[in-house]
Amino acid sequence: MTVTDSGPAEGAASGPYAIDPFGADPVAECARLRELGTVVRVELPGGIPAWAPTTYAALRALILDPQVSKDPRKHWAHFAEATQRPQWVWILGWVGVVNMLSTYGADHTRLRKLVAPSFTARRTEAMRGRVEAVTAELLADLEARAGAGEPVDLRSTYAHPLPMRIICELFGVPDHLVQDMGTLVAAIIDTSDPSPEHAAYVQQQVGTVLPALIAHRSEHPGDDMTTELIKVRAEDGDRLSEEELICTLLLVIGAGFETTVNLIGNAVVALLQHPEQLAAVRAGEITWDAVVDEVLRVHPSIANLPLRFAVSDLVVDGVTIPAGEAILTTYAAASYDPARYGDDASLFDARRGADEHLSFGIGVHRCIGAPLARVEALTALPALFERFPDMRLASSADELRQVPSFIAYGWQQIPVLLR
Repeated sequence: MTVTDSGPAEGAASGPYAIDPFGADPVAECARLRELGTVVRVELPGGIPAWAPTTYAALRALILDPQVSKDPRKHWAHFAEATQRPQWVWILGWVGVVNMLSTYGADHTRLRKLVAPSFTARRTEAMRGRVEAVTAELLADLEARAGAGEPVDLRSTYAHPLPMRIICELFGVPDHLVQDMGTLVAAIIDTSDPSPEHAAYVQQQVGTVLPALIAHRSEHPGDDMTTELIKVRAEDGDRLSEEELICTLLLVIGAGFETTVNLIGNAVVALLQHPEQLAAVRAGEITWDAVVDEVLRVHPSIANLPLRFAVSDLVVDGVTIPAGEAILTTYAAASYDPARYGDDASLFDARRGADEHLSFGIGVHRCIGAPLARVEALTALPALFERFPDMRLASSADELRQVPSFIAYGWQQIPVLLR
C-alpha cells in the first residue's frame, strides 16, 4: 500500500511520540502528530509501540487495505508479549477479546454473519418509540430541577441515562446488573491507569457481569438481543462460543451506550458554545442531521481505537510500517486534517457538510449500531433544546474536563443552567 500526502515523512523515523493517556487535548495532540509526518511512531500507555496515521487519506486507506488486520493473535508480533508484560495487559481488554472488533477475514465474516441479524433496521425503527418515551421522562425530571436555578450536570441526568436505558432494554439487562454494566464500561474506557491492578479489575468485572447477564437470560429468555445471541444459529448450525458471546456482548453493549453518551454531550456543548449556529438550527437553516455529522467529525465519540495490525510491510508516504506492527485507528486526527476539511478543520461548523466522516468506521468494520445512535441523538437533541431554549453552560470552556481516556472523546461533566 502506498499513500501520497504532502506532510513531511522524515518525522516518522524519530520518536516515538507518547500518547497522552488522559486525552486532555485531542486537537493539540493531533496537530503535534501531524507536524511529525503522515504516519508517526507512537507509544500507548504502558509503552506499547504503535503507528499513528495523521491524515484522513492515510487512515482511510489503511482501514480499507486488506493487508491490515484486526486480529492480534495472527498478526501482532507483540501479542504474546502483551499477555506477559504487566503494564501492557490493559490493551487485552481491547484486542484480547474475540468479537467482530478483533477478528479478520473469514473469522470476522463468520461473527458478523451471526450477529448482524439482531441489528436489523426493523428493530432499530421499533426502538424509536421507546427512545421518545425515555427522552420525555428525562426531560420531565430536568423540568422539575429547572425551577431551583442551580446548575445541572447534563451528562449524568440526560446524555448518559438515555442511551444506557435504551441499550439495557434492548439487551434485556436486568435492573440489578445495570449499574455494574455502566461501571465496567467506564473502567475499560479509562486509559489513565495502565496498571496491572486496573487491568485485573476490568477482567474480573468482564468475567462476572457478562456471564451473570447470560445466565439470567438463559433462565429467563425474552424478546431481547441477549436472548437472540444466545440462541442464534447459522444455516450450518454454527453458533457463538461462550467466549465469543461474552466478548460480543461486551462490544455491542459498551459501544451501544458509551459512544452515544458522548455524541449527545458533545453536541450540547458544541451548540451552546456556538449560539449563532444553534440559532440557525432552530430557524431551520441547518438540519439536525448536519449537526450530528459535524459533532461526530470534530468531536468523535471515539478519538482513537486500538488496534489494527500490518499483515505485510505497508508503505505510507515513504514510511514503512513493518509486518506485525500495530496501527492506531486515529479518527480524531483524520477529522482535523486540513487537507480534507480546510484550515479550520478543528472548529465546529455544522454548515460544513461532513457526512463523509470516518467516526462510525468504514468498510467491513463499520459500526453495526450506528443507526440506533443516530435515532437517539436525533431524538434527544431537538427535544432538549425545544424544552429549554434558554439553556446555557454554567462553566467556561477551560473549566470543562475530558473523560480520562485517549480512546473516548467526551466531557466528564456538562454543567448547565436550564433557565
